[in-house]
Amino acid sequence: MKRRDFNQMMFSTAGHLRGSVDSNQPVAPVSPEENNENRISHIDQTVNIEDVRLLAQKNMEKSSFDYVDTGSCDEYTLRDNIQAFQRIKVLPPLLTGVSRCDLSTVAMGETLSMPILLAPVAAQRMFHQEGGPAAVRAASTMKTLYAMSSSVGSSVEEIAQAAPCPKWFQLYVPKDRNVTRQLIERVNKSGFKAIVLTVDLGEWKDADHRNKFTLPKSMLVKHLRDIGFHHITNSMSQQDIQAFNEDAWDLNLSWDFIPWLRKHTHLPLLIKGVLRPQDARQAVHYGADGIIVSNHGGRRLDGMPSSIDSLPGIVEAVENDVEIYLDSGIRRGTDILKALALGARAVLIGRPYAWGLGAAGENGVRKVLQLLRDELINAMVATGCPSVHQINRSLLQRS
Repeated sequence: MKRRDFNQMMFSTAGHLRGSVDSNQPVAPVSPEENNENRISHIDQTVNIEDVRLLAQKNMEKSSFDYVDTGSCDEYTLRDNIQAFQRIKVLPPLLTGVSRCDLSTVAMGETLSMPILLAPVAAQRMFHQEGGPAAVRAASTMKTLYAMSSSVGSSVEEIAQAAPCPKWFQLYVPKDRNVTRQLIERVNKSGFKAIVLTVDLGEWKDADHRNKFTLPKSMLVKHLRDIGFHHITNSMSQQDIQAFNEDAWDLNLSWDFIPWLRKHTHLPLLIKGVLRPQDARQAVHYGADGIIVSNHGGRRLDGMPSSIDSLPGIVEAVENDVEIYLDSGIRRGTDILKALALGARAVLIGRPYAWGLGAAGENGVRKVLQLLRDELINAMVATGCPSVHQINRSLLQRS
């Protein structure tokens, strides 16, 4: 480095301002968000998840961005998901140097490069024209796992063929059990590695109501036909298609559905939406192989506790019986470290990669995974953890 450049760097990092400022002139404050929004025009300029979010906001239609970005009702749970991570402090031990970090882990028998998985996210073609297949390709490049939403906007077969990486299938259950059975058979045949049964209900998003957010008719028809409702066609009216969709799904599930599901698949089964230890024990009783601690990113019933606050009780209840994962609220690599320290095997991210998809398609999703991976590595180096398996509660202080 040239001496002039070195001196300039030292001067600027010492907190001084380059150039002259008239101390008598008031300077209008600029928020960090406004500053970032003005300067970011390409995914390569993003340095954190918030940058990716702002770029997605620029590139996406308002109603689609709000669908991803907002939470239910007053968004107490959405905010608390993030604030709960901030309440947990990291206490790194000193003089525990690490020269290299191993982020690899195993999820439902599949070896992954890092404990960061792509969660089921609906309507991905509303964020980017390539939708789910673009996210699958990014997961494949980064050697991690993609969990497909039943409502992603692509068929089981399209996602299965998009790129070679481990995939889970997240099931919303049709009332018609023949359609459900045939859908599961297609999942079995397509090489998916597990089924995720999402069981939380209660979405009520003010922004979607204001925006009158709905899937375009062609997308809704494709979605329903991809599930197996082959009688739905574009010749039907929008009103008739929406009415059918609203009545097509089973909202009356009980624990008895799990034995029925077990009869139709050999795949491991994860229950997503668990927040109470007694529900975790019940899931184990009914033969679940994994639990995803989740409040659906604050998109379901507002006022539920944060996922990270719920994690320790569930780990204590069923740690030795099933694999435990966490989603909701992940925005930084330190959040991942905290989740792993509290007993999660890995985390799933939803909004961050949906923003990435909206910001720059496949490249945006890949950038999100790279950012979180690199931040996790930094946190592991700082806390003296050469492997994700050595991250533990001794690193944390809960306020």
